[in-house]
Amino acid sequence: MTGTTRSSHGLDDRRKRLLYRCWHRGTREMDLILGRFADAHIAQLSDDDLSELERVIEAHDPDLYPAFAGGMPPLPDFAGAMFERIKAFRISDPNP
Repeated sequence: MTGTTRSSHGLDDRRKRLLYRCWHRGTREMDLILGRFADAHIAQLSDDDLSELERVIEAHDPDLYPAFAGGMPPLPDFAGAMFERIKAFRISDPNP
């Protein structure tokens, strides 16, 4: 897979923006981790979840990737329930 499999049709502007940002990180590894998560869950996330996702994606890829890959614990700035949901999704994703 090389990009989103989800159409942004029917999403509100906030979700469209987050979907785009998750797939356009700057590093391919993070595009795949965050983009696949967004494809699968963006439509069902609550407003609080969206706020937490926005906070997570503000982190720089060199800080996020090692935490998602298991090489280091997440930094306090983005540790939390959303980080754990993304990490669990990454582990269970059938298209790693």
